[in-house]
Amino acid sequence: MKIKKLLVTGGCGFIGSHFLRKILTETDFDIINLDKLTYAGKLENTADLAKNSRYKFIEGNICDKSLVDKLISEVSAIVNFAAESHVDNSIENPQVFVETNVLGTQTLLDSARKHSLEKFLQISTDEVYGDLPLNSTGKFREHDELKPSSPYSASKAAADMLCIAAWRTFKQPITISRCSNNFGTHQLAEKLMPLVISRALKNEKIPVYGDGKNVRDWIHVNDHCSAILKILEKGKTGEIYNIGADNELANIKLVKLLLKILKKDEKLIEFVKDRPGHDRRYAIDSSKTQSELDWYPEHVNFEEELKKMVAWYEKENF
Repeated sequence: MKIKKLLVTGGCGFIGSHFLRKILTETDFDIINLDKLTYAGKLENTADLAKNSRYKFIEGNICDKSLVDKLISEVSAIVNFAAESHVDNSIENPQVFVETNVLGTQTLLDSARKHSLEKFLQISTDEVYGDLPLNSTGKFREHDELKPSSPYSASKAAADMLCIAAWRTFKQPITISRCSNNFGTHQLAEKLMPLVISRALKNEKIPVYGDGKNVRDWIHVNDHCSAILKILEKGKTGEIYNIGADNELANIKLVKLLLKILKKDEKLIEFVKDRPGHDRRYAIDSSKTQSELDWYPEHVNFEEELKKMVAWYEKENF
């Protein structure tokens, strides 16, 4: 399949904006970026792309059937980033997550089927697998049972199931990617790393849930985007691809590492009541993606990449 024009949903968000930049730099695809511009999607994230003749921005909702239908009729493939993604927010208001992540995905699938779209790549998350024990050595694999813990991960798991059903029932050309925790520039302040950085720069207390021993598997956002591009171009229809960097770290160790880079005192750390249903450990096996698509993470010096990221946030007066 030769992609000529690509619809990217949620392209003004953290990961989506990095992906748009990669596409416009490394391919000849034309792009339509559909984004609702909620608090999580910011035009300034894509300001440098606005004058590119191959790029077009449309403000709108993936639940808007008529708009989605019009845009999908103009493209040959879609990458669906659009999602509500913050776990704490999903605990406060689950319905918003169901509307966007589940009903929005179904709206896209319906229109994609109507127009015989050549490829539909659903951007999912490793959180659909639930969690692993802290003392285990296992890692999530593509066909592990889904055990979502939060309304957010449950809504993403539901969207994945709708995509798989579209492949099985209608033979729609669906592919799903599931990635570990991302870090990099342009991320929202509510996420762990930007939150730590912003509070530390203001010498404010930094909240850490529970005992801080929860482990996350971190990957640089640009490595995630390079994997997505590989999946888009070479991924097999009906397949799921895990994306990770084998970079596990306990939250408390990450917070202390960031404070070290920022030259701030660890006394800023404040342990707070744990998040309900807080997953203990994430670890992802990306060997399938590596072997089948010849993809490997490149930003593997974690501390050096953190220093670059911190420098960006400091410069932006974050």
